Amino acid sequence: MQERSSVGELADQLRREFDRYSPGGKLPSSRALVERFRVSPVTVSRALAQLAAEGLVVTRPGAGAFRARPARTTAAPAGDTSWQEVALSADGAADLVPRSVDASGVTVSLAAPPPGVIEFNGGYLHPSLQPERAMAAALARAGRRPGAWGRPPMEGLPELRAWFARTIGGSITAAEVLVSAGGQTSLTTALRALAPPGAPVLVESPTYPGMLAIARAAGLRPVPVPVDPDGVRPELLADAFRATGARVFVCQPLFQNPTGAVLAPDRRGQVLRIAREAGAFVVEDDFVRRLAHEDAGQLPRPLAADDPDGVVVHVGSLTKATSPSFRVSALAARGPVLERLRAIQVVDTFFVPRPLQEAALELVGSPAWPRHLRSIATELRVRRDAMTAALRLRLPELALPHIPSGGYHLWLRLPEGAGGEGAFTAAALRAGVALTPGRPYFSAEPPAAHVRLSFAAVAGTEEIAEGVRRLRAACDEVFPGKRST
Repeated sequence: MQERSSVGELADQLRREFDRYSPGGKLPSSRALVERFRVSPVTVSRALAQLAAEGLVVTRPGAGAFRARPARTTAAPAGDTSWQEVALSADGAADLVPRSVDASGVTVSLAAPPPGVIEFNGGYLHPSLQPERAMAAALARAGRRPGAWGRPPMEGLPELRAWFARTIGGSITAAEVLVSAGGQTSLTTALRALAPPGAPVLVESPTYPGMLAIARAAGLRPVPVPVDPDGVRPELLADAFRATGARVFVCQPLFQNPTGAVLAPDRRGQVLRIAREAGAFVVEDDFVRRLAHEDAGQLPRPLAADDPDGVVVHVGSLTKATSPSFRVSALAARGPVLERLRAIQVVDTFFVPRPLQEAALELVGSPAWPRHLRSIATELRVRRDAMTAALRLRLPELALPHIPSGGYHLWLRLPEGAGGEGAFTAAALRAGVALTPGRPYFSAEPPAAHVRLSFAAVAGTEEIAEGVRRLRAACDEVFPGKRST
């Protein structure tokens, strides 16, 4: 049993037994709880801390834990917040695009499914794949560094900026890198720096819903440019620049989310040339470079490494390869735009906490880091192959046009049917599987119904096989008569 599960289970058990103790009454000692529930002292301490945070328990050093006395509260009169509907919708006549904030496409990958539901919707590595020991050791070493708890340079620690510059390659230097608080924050900074409210921004279609949410929240107008197995189509990108006058194109050239496509070698130069001729920037979201599979072969360099003219604003992150809480990333750019990016980042966040930057340096400089990358490369290939084989065996009517050699998910096209992806997603949840519907990945009308299945957020291949088995029932419910033989 994982430690985090044990903490929750122990806290639940203690809640159920609270009626045994009067308000102010003493709970059993930590040693008694350890012996009774056969858990570690750390688990007991964390469970009591959780109950104390909920106001159910009061802990007194040297005395023990006691049931909290009920707080005396007076119900406050209900307020009237209806005025906010007018205030939040009054964007002004000058705004061409409403600045609505729709996070549904993001939260579907962040929300933990109910107990017993298999997590095919996750966007991060399962805890068993995360380098938890290496991160804990790095954080401990970082905390002991001289000045570790002081204020860092606003641009980031020079050594960490230099490390990111080396991983990007080309002639990128540390002076052209800003350390930022995660890829989502970096994309937000980039779009705010490059496009005014009301402006169009070109996006791959389909693309990452979090980026679409950022654009719409900033009052930008996402314009889709179709993607095929070789990445964005250059001729359609050029047409979109001419038709819209856009000055920004956001793309994921490596293991694109959700299709898994890699931008073909002959298209890389075309994309940069088309953007340069349009006087536009390319925002390169290089989000899963460190999640290449064992059979990926040599990876293409980031677009930023082949861009001497400052066309590319590069975003790279450590989060996907480590933990959702290890939010350290980089923004790289050349020319005057770098100062604008820096100014916006300083206004928004001041800087990334120094202990986290120091921990990132400790982690990537340790022998554990290359071992971890090799380990997840092997495990992700095994999981991808297991999910692909299970889908072909049990759900052959779901089309899988591309098998990626990096990333953590598969992109499937559903058969035609009256229910579509909404009905299939709901049926899958009833069958015990959480998955991601495809509609939020399109900024305009999708050409067909899709779903995305993650193989990285589950415990292993056995859970993958069980999840696909459950999806068979959902498919039979929503698409009767479509089963292939």
